[in-house]
Amino acid sequence: MLGLVLYAGLAALPAIPYGAVAVALVLLGVWASTEAEQLLGQKDASVIVIDEVAGLLIALWGMPPDRYLLIVFGFGLFRLFDIVKPWPALERLPRGWGVMMDDVFAGVLAQGGWRGLIWFIGTR
Repeated sequence: MLGLVLYAGLAALPAIPYGAVAVALVLLGVWASTEAEQLLGQKDASVIVIDEVAGLLIALWGMPPDRYLLIVFGFGLFRLFDIVKPWPALERLPRGWGVMMDDVFAGVLAQGGWRGLIWFIGTR
């Protein structure tokens, strides 16, 4: 849900600044989740949530902030892909890269899903 709050604050930004924030969050997440794994002695511990936040920002990138049903759809797609982890889920990458990249991939798939829906039904 933190990702939705952050999205609400960033949604009005143009694509490039929004993307820069998302990329910065991913890179920060790689570092932070690597440190957290070492500290906790556990791979992708449930207390690490920066990956979900970054993935959701990627999933909702460019989505009209006033299309609430579409936001719910994008959020649902992201959660589905995050849970199912379709190939290549990328979680096998080392350290924080594995923690972050499977959620980045889920975000990219969700992004394609909602954009595909808009294209299919012909609304913009």
